[in-house]
Amino acid sequence: MPESILEGLQSGSLGDPFAVFGMHEEDGGLVVRTFLPWAGAVAVVDALTGKAVPLRQLDKAGLFGGAVGRRKRFGYRLKATTDQGEVEIEDPYRFGPVLGEMDRYLLAEGSHLRAWEKLGARPMTMDGIEGVGFAVWAPNARAVAVVGAFNDWDGRRHPMRLHPGSGFWDLFLPGIAAGQPYKFEIHGPDGTLLPLKADPYAAAMELRPSTASIVTAPSAHQWRDETWVRERGRVNQREAPISIYEVHLGSWRRRPEEGGRWLTYRELAEELVPYAAWMGFTHLEFLPISEHPFDGSWGYQPLGLFAPTSRFGTPDDFRALIDACHAAGLAVWTDWVPAHFPSDQHGLGWFDGTHLYEHADPRQGIHRDWNTLIFNFGRREVVNYLIANALSWLEQFHIDGLRVDAVASMLYLDYSREAGDWIPNAFGGRENLEAIAFLRRMNELVFGEGSGATTAAEESTAWPMVSRPTYVGGLGFGFKWNMGWMNDTLSYVAHEPVHRQYHHGQMTFAGVYAWSENYVLPISHDEVVHGKRSLAAKIPGDIWQRMATLRSLYAF
Repeated sequence: MPESILEGLQSGSLGDPFAVFGMHEEDGGLVVRTFLPWAGAVAVVDALTGKAVPLRQLDKAGLFGGAVGRRKRFGYRLKATTDQGEVEIEDPYRFGPVLGEMDRYLLAEGSHLRAWEKLGARPMTMDGIEGVGFAVWAPNARAVAVVGAFNDWDGRRHPMRLHPGSGFWDLFLPGIAAGQPYKFEIHGPDGTLLPLKADPYAAAMELRPSTASIVTAPSAHQWRDETWVRERGRVNQREAPISIYEVHLGSWRRRPEEGGRWLTYRELAEELVPYAAWMGFTHLEFLPISEHPFDGSWGYQPLGLFAPTSRFGTPDDFRALIDACHAAGLAVWTDWVPAHFPSDQHGLGWFDGTHLYEHADPRQGIHRDWNTLIFNFGRREVVNYLIANALSWLEQFHIDGLRVDAVASMLYLDYSREAGDWIPNAFGGRENLEAIAFLRRMNELVFGEGSGATTAAEESTAWPMVSRPTYVGGLGFGFKWNMGWMNDTLSYVAHEPVHRQYHHGQMTFAGVYAWSENYVLPISHDEVVHGKRSLAAKIPGDIWQRMATLRSLYAF
């Protein structure tokens, strides 16, 4: 073996494992090589005849190989001898690619609308063998490997195949079952070993503080909401009566008798759903449901966009909650956060040893206020990642609408930045042209592919036509949060009653612009956190007066 290959094997930086491992035609015959550091001896077993041909140990680290005495390729298994006896296993390097040619083309082009079905970890059958196909985008990496409990988190064991020109890596691992934790071990372009990375397309993740992704079996949930999904466009129409109950699932109710634990998704289906329906709400809006490492962010700093948080149960448990909502006549929106992501080392930041998902220049790539990273909306693979995620919530989980968080931070290049700390666009302006194009495309696809689903923008500026169609120059959202109305209203009720006569303009001003957008009137969690006090506490007077005013405000 060339010394460079042995060094790559030892360090786990083998960039082309299929050129070394598996079965190869060499010098007119067939050669098989495998790396099994836990084996004392290895043989190749003909799948048809059962005949075994022993391999030589080529390196003390565990590399075995040798001629198998045949000229025509044949199916085989590996027989490994250990201290506990003999075991037969499948060789991952005898299987073909996980990603097909068309999938690689669409993913590289940024137009694969169902990318979650191809990337990540997908249980599948290949050549009649059950296992899991792993695939990840890391175009600048020198080497990528799948690691998990199934290989003792040893990156030398299962290096992945690179598809040149597209930057996608894949590998089929036979015998891997659902429920297994895994990550990707990545060597950067200079060979530096990076911290283990969670899967950007993981369907489930471990409960914090653990950070591994989890192999997830196909959903076994039997949906009962076919009629609802077919007709949900009616409940989301601008003309429909809409009353939204915004709720953070971890805060709504706890189990004090069990240490104050959260309710599970299925318990919420039994308690939250009938409560919201009894209260007369038409919609539930969940604070971000994607997996996130920090409880205090309420989900607004997500790292596992495709994974419903494991804090409350499994993905199928979450599906059961949505099904219960629909059965009770409640539409479900969820907050969705494409504006930024946290810089935790196991996440998307510096993913392959380069600024892959985020901008390299901190004047474009870092939110100073939140110390988070900003997606590079000018990169087609990143846009594909986000759009596919939006569509996956609608299709996989039957979500009825996406409320997009912090839209203003996406639209303006100088959002919350001092002079000199931002880069103008190609025309010298402050508008983020790539983010605008992304939002328009996302909305077009949600309304085109979402079967009646809608979108709402939390946009706090006077940007025009946020909720107007893209074909007339709008951003294409279904609704826009009216932040001005919220600020004026809460300011008004905070005045002493005797003084309110001098501030009636705060209650009437919203009528001047009320029809310029499809407005939702929000009083959200943002108004009662970080020391802002409850709504009742904002109102002057004794408890009776505060509650009476609050009832009047709600009625208004």
